[in-house]
Amino acid sequence: MERSLKHIPVLQDEVIRLLNVKKDELYVDCTIGLGGHSKFIIENGGRVIGIDCDSEALELAKEALSEYKDKMKFKQGNFKDIDRILEESDIKKVSGFLYDLGTSSYQLETKERGFSFMLDGPLDMRMDRRQAKTASQIVNREPFNRLYKIIGEYGEEPRATQIARRIISNRPIQTTSKLTSIITKVYKGKRGKIHPATKTFQALRIAVNDELSNLKDSLDKILPYLEKGGRVVVISFHSLEDRIVKEKFKRWENEGIFNILTKKPITPSNYEIKQNPRARSAKLRAGEKGGNL
Repeated sequence: MERSLKHIPVLQDEVIRLLNVKKDELYVDCTIGLGGHSKFIIENGGRVIGIDCDSEALELAKEALSEYKDKMKFKQGNFKDIDRILEESDIKKVSGFLYDLGTSSYQLETKERGFSFMLDGPLDMRMDRRQAKTASQIVNREPFNRLYKIIGEYGEEPRATQIARRIISNRPIQTTSKLTSIITKVYKGKRGKIHPATKTFQALRIAVNDELSNLKDSLDKILPYLEKGGRVVVISFHSLEDRIVKEKFKRWENEGIFNILTKKPITPSNYEIKQNPRARSAKLRAGEKGGNL
């Protein structure tokens, strides 16, 4: 557990700068994870509502941020329900929203959660363990047409057809190690820049947690709660998420209610990637509410 708590927030300086954190103003960390970004928001004078659908991560964040109790509120929930979460907290307006998408270091390093192809665990991948759907259900129950579509679209996996066929012929599959072995055999042991299982695991995680539709739903709801001049900062880790954010920001800008601050996404420096390999694929986009909404 202690190892997982040594969490390095991605693009932390850029987040603080682009959120334009101001003293005593309120910011929503929609994916608090282990609390790394929230800590820096508070240390720069802000107050934070931290949201996460993962109850275990939320407890770790509470522990890590215990000295800032007077500056923090924690809410378990999915950011797709951001309107309900804010209304239940009697919050009308905030100065910024932050999304750090994808999995946390804690989730990846806890084998029982089943997120990592590097650790042997059950095929789970649920961010919210209260939900019923797991990766095992998708892997073992979905028909071929649905399975290869999930792997191909959500994972952008060029060998989705072969992987789906191999999965179906090897059912039942209950562990991450067995699934990883099956995928690796499709690649005949060949390694590129990323592990052969990376894209399939990404696809399954997205499908289990409905990540893309949840992101769309959340972005659709936030602007009425954002002060004029308030900021939205989103860190994504694959092209599907980034495309959703890019298109939403552009639509808002075309409607005259939003100013894009990052004409191209900000990516980590080589130094940051060396210090924190998780940051490798990160892209940050940011914008500011304008107009009359």
